[in-house]
Order: sequence, then C-alpha cells, then structure tokens
Amino acid sequence: MNTEDLVRLRKARDRMDREYAEPLDVPALARTALMSAGHFQRSFRAAFGETPYGYLMTRRIERAKALLRRGDLTVTEVCIAVGCTSLGSFSSRFTELVGESPSAYRARPHDAGASIPACVAKMYTRPTRVRASEPPP
Repeated sequence: MNTEDLVRLRKARDRMDREYAEPLDVPALARTALMSAGHFQRSFRAAFGETPYGYLMTRRIERAKALLRRGDLTVTEVCIAVGCTSLGSFSSRFTELVGESPSAYRARPHDAGASIPACVAKMYTRPTRVRASEPPP
C-alpha cells in the first residue's frame, strides 16, 4: 500500500470519527477515499486491522457509553443518537464490545472521572471485542 492510499484511507476514517451518527455505508466511505467499495474494504482492513463497519461501530459504541453514563437518555434514545437504526443490533454489538448490555451498563454506577486526563480515560473506556472464552475487562 502506498502513502497516497493511506492518506485517502485516513480521510475516510476521519469522516467516520466526525460523522459517526450519520448513515454511513461502505460505498459512501469508499467515495471519500476515491476507491471502489471492495478495494476500500480490503485496504482499510489491511491498514487499520479491522473492517470499516467494525471501526464505525466501535466509534458509535464509544459515544454510546458516554451517553449512557450521563443517565438522562433511554437506551433507545442513545441508540438513535449514535446513528444506529436497529435497537437489537445496537444492543448485540454493545454487549459484544463492552461485555454487558446497554441497560446493565447504564444502571451501573460510574465514577465522574474528573481527575483522570481525557487521553487516559479514552484508553480505558474504548470498547474492545470480548470473546466468549475471555472474561470481560
């Protein structure tokens, strides 16, 4: 992969970071990277270690965790706010990445975290895929 391809892939990834709540699909992201959809998917995975959909859902779940910690929105409202259209798919993906359901996560007490630098908090709160054979983090 050449430097020009990496720059275009980063533009698509930056778009996912900014517009995570928008209805983004692979063809739209591929257009951002000036690539065909298939080439974009293969190149994105090779460059970043996960599929574009996986990356986008991780961004959405990160934001959902923050909204759920606030506690003023229902799980359905959070699902819609982060750009998911199916509550069932959102809940399944949240549970897969976080290790507990959105409702259980919302009900659990959370520290305010005011004294923790944002860069450290992000490192520890970023969702990661929990495998069935591994205990949750």
